[in-house]
Order: sequence, then structure tokens, then C-alpha cells
Amino acid sequence: MRELLPGLYLLPVPIPYPLKTVNLYLLQGDGEVALVDTALGTRAARGALELFLAELGLCFQDVKTVLLTHHHPDHYGLAGFFEGLGAKVYLHEEEFPRGHRFWREPEAFAEASIRLFLDHGTPESALQGIRETMEKTRERVHPPQNPLPLRDGEVLEVAGKRLRVVWTPGHADGHAAFYLEEEGVLLAGDALLEKVSPNVGLWAYTRENPLKDFLRSLDRLAGLGARVAYAGHFGPIGDVRQRAEELKAHHQARLEALLALLDGPKTAWELSLHLFPQELDPAGRRFAFAETLAHLEYLREEGAVGREGPPYRYFRR
Repeated sequence: MRELLPGLYLLPVPIPYPLKTVNLYLLQGDGEVALVDTALGTRAARGALELFLAELGLCFQDVKTVLLTHHHPDHYGLAGFFEGLGAKVYLHEEEFPRGHRFWREPEAFAEASIRLFLDHGTPESALQGIRETMEKTRERVHPPQNPLPLRDGEVLEVAGKRLRVVWTPGHADGHAAFYLEEEGVLLAGDALLEKVSPNVGLWAYTRENPLKDFLRSLDRLAGLGARVAYAGHFGPIGDVRQRAEELKAHHQARLEALLALLDGPKTAWELSLHLFPQELDPAGRRFAFAETLAHLEYLREEGAVGREGPPYRYFRR
């Protein structure tokens, strides 16, 4: 645990994913304790979080406000746990019919999710591993029952700090960053990451063009004027504008790589195997597919590629 500012602490909590840890942020002031994100519902995560709180003379019940950057399990997984102890949980309004519903009502998108994979060339043999991965993840996610909506531009007074909600869709439809304008500090969630590009995937429940959303969000974050961004994983980002430009260049290179691979009609699954040729477990392969599909649909909206099917195959125009 590290104090970043008076009353603002970084809590790196372990997660059983390649990123190793998720960064939670604790705010304490004016007799209030708040958390930005909650980690995954695992014994290791709860144990680490309990120890961090104890260092500050606190316990789980002292957390009265939870601000979620987005619905992904490593950020959202314990939200229902804290709500059950009396905390108010806040989530961007765009997540309610999409990502939040994905966890609250598994049946709502179950058929559409499988159909998305099948329609884009995923073999049944790969689908089994993907299903098993999602079932295991669901066991570690405790959705809040009555979250409260956050809206873009809203200013929150939390634990002695003023935070402006900045809607940054792309990595997730309802992704929200929190900007402490007086301090010039951006709590960026997964909209910006120091070492890797955030996954930008198209799923059965997401908006139609997440990559377009993501690129616009990068421009918005670059224009805030933040002196530093603290992200959901890895270390701080000292030059937000430069990092945003690096991520934009990364995705432009990926779009160009996809176009080069389209020497004939190919499915998104087939292209994902070329774009991400490394050995991946079912979870990693699932993300690789969704990211490939998001880039293909961006190119299709731009008129650079066409699509035939189902099963859908993409081709250069």
C-alpha cells in the first residue's frame, strides 16, 4: 500500500490473471472511507484487502462508498460483498443494460454470446474451454443488487475529495475514469495502462464499435490536462497525452496488420489466430477473438472491409 496524496492510497490486490494485480484506490477523509474498484471475489483478494484496511485501522464495514470504473470481474467482483455490508455502490449508467446485466442475468446474453462465437468461425472444440472459463469466473463475481448510476461530467464529493466522472467507453461500454481536478490526478481505471494496451473487445452485449469509442476516449483523456494518471494495473502514467498517442498508434498498426492478413475471405476466429499467434489459454484466446472482431468491425464501418455470411467472413474492399 502506498499513499499517493493525503487521503488517497494505492492498494495493489492479487488476481489470478496474467496482469497479477489490480490497483484499487482508497479515499479517506471527512469521516468517510471510499474505494475505487473492489477486485475479484477470491480468498487471496479479500485477504490482501483486509490487511490493507487494517494498516489504516479500518475494516470492510468502514467502506461506505464504492465507485466502480467498469464491470470487468477484477474491478467489480466484490461490489456485491461491500453492498451487503452497507456500502453504496456506483456504476456508470451505460453499464446497467450491458455489463452489469451480463453478471446479474447470466441467461440474458448466454445464447447471443455463443452465437457470436459460432457466427464468426469459432470451432466447437474451442468453445468448450471458453464456456468453462466463464463459469469459473462467475463463481468469483458478486454483483451489486442496487447500484446507483453515475453520469458523465457529474462531480462527486467523496471522502473529502472532488471527483469528476469522465465517461471513457471502449475497454467497457460504461467505463468511467475519475478526475481529481484540483490535484490534477486521474484515476484512469483500464482506459489507460502503462505497459500494455487495454483489451478492446466486441462482445454480444457491447456497443457496436468499441474501438471507435476507445480512440475517442483516448483523445478525451489526453485533453484533460492531468499531471498524472493512476491506472487499474501497473504503474503511474506521467504523460497522459503521450501515452494516449502511443495507444492510438498501436491500434492503427493492428488495423494495418489485419488488412495485410486479408488476402482472401477469412473469419474473425481465423484472423485472431494470426494476429495473436502466441500460445493462449481459453480466456486469452477469448479476448484475442473479441479484440480481432472489434478491429474488423471498425474497418467495416470505415468501408475498408466487407463481410459475407453467416458464418461471417471478412474481405478487403
